[in-house]
Amino acid sequence: MNLRHSLQRLVLNEDLNFLLTNRVPRIGLTHFMGWWSRIRHPWVRKLSMAAWTTFTDLDLSDAKKTRFDSLHDCFTRELKPGARPVDTRPDVLTSPSDGIVGAHGLIEDGTGGAGPQIFQAKGFPYHLCDLLGDDDRAKALAQSLVGGCYVTLRLTSSMYHRFHAPCHAQLEHVTYISGDTWNVNPIALKRVERLFCKNERAVLHLRCPDDTRLLLVPVAAILVASMRLRAFEAPLNLRYKGPNELPCDARYAKGEEMGWFEHGSTILVLAPKGFELAPQLQQGMTIRMGQALMKRTPENGPKPTTI
Repeated sequence: MNLRHSLQRLVLNEDLNFLLTNRVPRIGLTHFMGWWSRIRHPWVRKLSMAAWTTFTDLDLSDAKKTRFDSLHDCFTRELKPGARPVDTRPDVLTSPSDGIVGAHGLIEDGTGGAGPQIFQAKGFPYHLCDLLGDDDRAKALAQSLVGGCYVTLRLTSSMYHRFHAPCHAQLEHVTYISGDTWNVNPIALKRVERLFCKNERAVLHLRCPDDTRLLLVPVAAILVASMRLRAFEAPLNLRYKGPNELPCDARYAKGEEMGWFEHGSTILVLAPKGFELAPQLQQGMTIRMGQALMKRTPENGPKPTTI
């Protein structure tokens, strides 16, 4: 146990961690990991699982199954029924995933006509339109969110990797944006400007029953440039060659699964004016899928929750 903790402390050293995860051929290593994680040979699976549990606090006590065919099978595991109770209050948006709360706050308009900006870490702002696509449509979408709020959720490699609807909603459009695979851990977020705007990501356009629009932005990272959405057959990854704009008409009940990451990464939740952050939310805390993330402001009141 002492050796394990020593190895974890070594990997968590900021300079070494940044060097190991970002000063490497990121895309090549990500392709390799995608191939390796799917190998079903028992020796490869056992070796991979042993290495993974050495460097992380992997907990499979709430997994639907505990014997896996491959490392990838464990990454994308399902949970036992009832493992993630969902807050059913009609005025609450729930967390779409397990995660560590990162930068969050009010979406404010930038100065000098630069458009709305939010933060990836203290002292590292970025323009919202760059995250959403950096075209006229993205600029208009970013502007429509001014006065609302945002939360950044980071999924570590050992966490549950599936994401779910934060409310009853219709997924009506997906914008896929190809990019790099920088690590998205706090060390990189404090050193690489506009990191989320550089990485592979998808913008999920959700419409609530009262026509309120929400955005979920899953952002890929090193070792995990692949996202699966239940609404589409093809994975969204570095090999995807299809259209970037994907119209959709998929309906989800609150808490229903929408898709998953192949490893672990980040999801940004963006809500328009009329929502505020849940009062218990604090940076660095761990939140689980289904727990309260945002709520409607009192003047907006509860809205219909059926679709």
